[in-house]
Amino acid sequence: MNEQNIGTGVESRNLWDHLEDFVRGHIQQFIQRLLVEEVTMRLGRAKSERLVAVDAPAGYRNGYGKPRKLTLTCGTITVQRPRVRNLAERFVSRLLPLFQRRTKQVGELLPQLYLHGLALGDFELALRGLLGAGAPLSSASLQRLKAQWQDEYATWKQQRLDTLEVVYVWADGLYVKAGLENSKAALLVLIGALTDGRKVVLAVESGQRESKESWGAVLRDLRTRGLKPWRCTIADGHLGIWAALAEQQPTAAEQRCWNHRLVNVLDAIPKTHQAEASTWLKTLPYAETQAACERLRDQFSRRYRALTPKAVERLHHDWERLVTFYQFPKEHWRHLRTTNVVESPFASVRLRTTAGKRFKRVESATALIWKLLQVAEQSFRRLNAPELLPLVYAGVPFVDGRKQAPKVIQQEVAA
Repeated sequence: MNEQNIGTGVESRNLWDHLEDFVRGHIQQFIQRLLVEEVTMRLGRAKSERLVAVDAPAGYRNGYGKPRKLTLTCGTITVQRPRVRNLAERFVSRLLPLFQRRTKQVGELLPQLYLHGLALGDFELALRGLLGAGAPLSSASLQRLKAQWQDEYATWKQQRLDTLEVVYVWADGLYVKAGLENSKAALLVLIGALTDGRKVVLAVESGQRESKESWGAVLRDLRTRGLKPWRCTIADGHLGIWAALAEQQPTAAEQRCWNHRLVNVLDAIPKTHQAEASTWLKTLPYAETQAACERLRDQFSRRYRALTPKAVERLHHDWERLVTFYQFPKEHWRHLRTTNVVESPFASVRLRTTAGKRFKRVESATALIWKLLQVAEQSFRRLNAPELLPLVYAGVPFVDGRKQAPKVIQQEVAA
């Protein structure tokens, strides 16, 4: 009994050491049997069985094709497709279509890894051990997948937006080096919050340095595709977006990003005072009311005006756009103070654009970044208190984060 237990243990260890090969071998046999069974069902009879039914297909088996490698997420196997002759129509396997060398799941895996930072030259080194020696991992196959993204992006840009009820929109630009241009191309991105709390990517367009004309073209395209006006736009200090909004959405609220503003103010303060000033400045956007925020601003101004008037001037500049968030529900303030909604997914975009070093064409960069944002969109965090979004969309007023009672219009009654 001891010898039997020892023998079993040795066999178990041997099986464990070769478990991957064992599993792939059984999968290979199973797929091969399925291919044979598929032909049996198509002909209505097993191998070597005579044709009996009058209306049965007249075709017959004709051996097997050349061995083909098929890559699955568990590795690469080798199968042979059964050949069929003398059918009215060419027999095409539904299980293993012609020219397919990888499963759909592997096909989706490769672009995902590229999108998340794996450079073209690293694919073979990173995946050869996982997918096997025969896996189709050439850079050419990945280039074909990238071309598919451009087609998908072109289709996405034509989609109608009539049914979307967008409450807030975050706008920002990402700069990438593309082609032989001396200047950087700006990728203009708009992300919107819907009345159900979801965030969706609305636009990814190439533009020239976030100019008024570039932003205006993006906004006009959205309107042409049926997107209705939203309630508030959150963006940084680039003048192009504000100028374009002033022409196309003059009644919508506008909120400047606090992160960008505070960095801009701190840059004007001597380094020896930056730590203290930073602690003070960070309290401003978290004040409970707009009046309290402005009192903190004035205290900061009195403290630093003599030391660095430029920093005080920057803090006061365009102040109305900095405190717009007080006109919306308090539960939404954390989403409205900054452009982090766009900045966060851009972290993975910058990872990919850094790995890619330099794009040959702006169109390639645009499609790639769109695809990245589509991936990121699946994990976008919903807005807090989504039940308040329909109220904001309907134009219900809020003051210091609290909903205001509707005004009652007194009508004169004739005596």
